[in-house]
Amino acid sequence: MALRRRSGTAAAITDAGVTARKPLTGKQAKRMIGVGTAVAPLLAPYALAAAGAIRGAWDQHRAARLGVDPERLGAYAGPGGALHARLSRMAEALTELEEGSPATGAARRFAEDTRPRLADLAVAVRAAEQMPTARRRTAYRAIGGQLDVIEVELLTHLGVATT
Repeated sequence: MALRRRSGTAAAITDAGVTARKPLTGKQAKRMIGVGTAVAPLLAPYALAAAGAIRGAWDQHRAARLGVDPERLGAYAGPGGALHARLSRMAEALTELEEGSPATGAARRFAEDTRPRLADLAVAVRAAEQMPTARRRTAYRAIGGQLDVIEVELLTHLGVATT
């Protein structure tokens, strides 16, 4: 492992294939800062456009995962956002069930009986948002279980087999 010194402008020291450069000098730092101040204003608009496109794609992904429009995504932010989105979509489905053409008396009664349950679950989600993390997760699992039961009943009234 002999050290040998290369000649040239970089003046790198080589030790068995490992290259180490000299420390940055003041003159080189000033030159790099000058280049940065000249190039940054040219690249800033492209960087902002790329950041906006990435943010838009991320919002689209989150909205699709929650099943809502990207414009309404802000209403479902926070730890209980996914449950609020489920509650909202279920309330819309109940309205469609009531107003749909094959709405039977049983379907209308189900919708009337379920609306107060959904309102209670929405209150429970808001209350759970203030709980410590472990209790909040437990509450969210329980609320999610209740929503699963309601969804199965809703699909049954819509004529979809859930077995």
